[in-house]
Amino acid sequence: QVQLVESGGGLVQAGGSLRLSCTASGSGFRIKHLSWYRQAAGKKRELIAAITAGGSANYADSVKGRFTVTRDDAKNTVYLQMNALKPEDTAIYYCNADIILGPDSDLGTYDYWGPGTQVTVSL
Repeated sequence: QVQLVESGGGLVQAGGSLRLSCTASGSGFRIKHLSWYRQAAGKKRELIAAITAGGSANYADSVKGRFTVTRDDAKNTVYLQMNALKPEDTAIYYCNADIILGPDSDLGTYDYWGPGTQVTVSL
């Protein structure tokens, strides 16, 4: 069974940085495509960054130039480096991954979500 867990959230002052991690655990799987979402209180969940299996990344305009997504397939981990944080970045951050199951990647692709990690940016 595969699990996805985010870590690295916390409280930071405006202008500061945080690095979130999203780690998949289990056996016999491979992360294909992974996205980072966030949901602020009272707002809809929004897609902010994504990275393909080949390492190509895309960003929402709201975070472009400040956030960077990278992946370390050896560690089954995807990172979200967040710089120049603003109070409006305060939200719960979630990772969402397409994961291919099976030692030979022959058991299909499934969608997984992590439980989320809170990021709070103070003035």
